Amino acid sequence: MKRVILLGSSGSIGQSACKVARELPERMKIVGLAVNGSVSVLLEQAREFGVKALAVFDEQAAADAERELPADGHLYKGAAGLVELVRETEADMVLVAIVGTAGLAPALAALESGKDLAVASKEILVMAGESVMKTAADRGRAILPVDSEHNAIFQCLRGAADREVRRLILTASGGPFRRTPREQLATVSVEQALQHPTWNMGKKITIDSATLFNKGLEMIEARWLFNIEMARIDVIVHPQSIVHSMVEFVDHSVLAQLSHSDMCFPIQYAVTYPDRLPNQLGSLDFARLGQLTFEAPDPARFPALTLARHAGTVGGTMPAVFNAANEVAVARFLARRGTFPQIWESVEKVMARHQSVASAGLDAILAADAWARAACARLD
Repeated sequence: MKRVILLGSSGSIGQSACKVARELPERMKIVGLAVNGSVSVLLEQAREFGVKALAVFDEQAAADAERELPADGHLYKGAAGLVELVRETEADMVLVAIVGTAGLAPALAALESGKDLAVASKEILVMAGESVMKTAADRGRAILPVDSEHNAIFQCLRGAADREVRRLILTASGGPFRRTPREQLATVSVEQALQHPTWNMGKKITIDSATLFNKGLEMIEARWLFNIEMARIDVIVHPQSIVHSMVEFVDHSVLAQLSHSDMCFPIQYAVTYPDRLPNQLGSLDFARLGQLTFEAPDPARFPALTLARHAGTVGGTMPAVFNAANEVAVARFLARRGTFPQIWESVEKVMARHQSVASAGLDAILAADAWARAACARLD
């Protein structure tokens, strides 16, 4: 039995984690839940799984939750509340599925308080990969990837020595604009950008998929998770989203992990690792699939990949700037105050103005994050 604290329980990852808990009650017990502001979902999940330790990030929503909280429940509030929930609740693992930078402090708190970390939030390792990985090593805790791509690589690398790995190959669906001519991208609407061909996700990550910033973030995340240089991390577009990523070894053989596009697969593997257990998710029917196709991403239409490779190679505070500027630029686009290409154009301008701080501590990382947000906002 693994006791799990679930941060971001109302989102798509959180809902999938709850599904896994329902299917494997003998292996996964949810003991803590946190949401941003979806109080009704939080309380419903708390009742279903018998969870007493709850957290709400949004202060107003927290006040609403407090009025409806069961007598035996305990509510943690705000950003500090997420950290307190993690530190004070007895658990084996913390699954962080919070979009943005809010998951960083509770992730570090999880490791520092002797809990394993399941990571579904790219920003944690993008912003502070060096610090997070060092903390995990110092405390003897595991970091288990939940992103489908990194989870796939984690599975393919099982038992392999570092010297055997030639490169990691992250797959990308290509989003809704993989065939759209570059000159037409300036006129795409918010609604068009939110029409992901494969996954049902939140707005921010769906826009990141359309720009391929999600893949850029994953490149930087992979650099830290698997201790590999950016030069040995590649991206290939795979529209069917069946091959979730691959590893090429020094003998040029390649291992790939395949499954249906369902986040329950990587969540279950992270929770039950090192075991594999049966589930009801269904087998692949290769005859019905017919074919799996691959194509190189076009750097002219998807500059995010080039920007990410630069940020990850420079290191220090540059990845935090890359991430923060993208968050602001995406929010501007969703608010209909900018064009689609202005997302990566804004990020490039902010990165060009930043002097990266090497081997940065948490304070320097957060300062760079704040600087980048302000710098990107001034471009409005």
